[in-house]
Amino acid sequence: MTRQPALFVSHGSPMTAIDSGELGLSWQALARRLETPDAIVMISAHWMTGIPMLGGHAKPDTVHDFFGFPAELYRLRYPAPGKPELAQTVKSLLSDAGIAAGVDPRQGLDHGAWVPLLTLFPEARVPVVQLSVQPDRGARHHWAVGKALRPLADDNVLVIGSGHMTHNLRDFFVDGGRAAPRTQAFRDWAHEQLLEGRLDRLLDWQHEGPYASLAHPTPEHFLPLFVALGAAGEDVAVEHLGGGTLGGALAADNYRFSVH
Repeated sequence: MTRQPALFVSHGSPMTAIDSGELGLSWQALARRLETPDAIVMISAHWMTGIPMLGGHAKPDTVHDFFGFPAELYRLRYPAPGKPELAQTVKSLLSDAGIAAGVDPRQGLDHGAWVPLLTLFPEARVPVVQLSVQPDRGARHHWAVGKALRPLADDNVLVIGSGHMTHNLRDFFVDGGRAAPRTQAFRDWAHEQLLEGRLDRLLDWQHEGPYASLAHPTPEHFLPLFVALGAAGEDVAVEHLGGGTLGGALAADNYRFSVH
């Protein structure tokens, strides 16, 4: 069995679950290439905690963590099983790396997790353990979290970071995409750093990236990228999977990280 890659996906809006567009097409193409893992560790931008937390429920709920959307969306379910023993394994890996972590036995799968998984693994048979982000702890912390997870790939566990390449909701809802040239500059910069392997510059993205504070007024949607990068290993091939933009404002790029 080959080593599993690590993925970063831009999860779109909740509506992506029923109207996926270009983003969904990129997920469909990726799904055709993936070897079925024994389990998935999904890092979602929508679960924010002070220390890394893992979902420990054997049958996690599908969490509709949004409001004001069509009734059709609230009827969707992603009934994948959990894997409490994997949650404990990840907690131990983090502890061995000097990173305190915990397990929440009640945590379900929020839309940052289940929206892309509906397309990537539509039969919902692969167990999923969700992992939180820590917005106050920065990129290097999240890269270290990912680094601690590296052994999982050899055990046929797929690590997926779910966030967004850019995530300024004012651009999306209020300004109608008029700020997109500025956030596009950040997207192009981040894309270049990824393809050229400039990890140090990426880790300093808030200072190095053009218009970083406009592309990500808050950091939680960019941080899953660093967990995926850390989990992939030292010498990785970076593959851009497309994804386009949402509403002319939110860059929705997706990436696959695999060992050379």
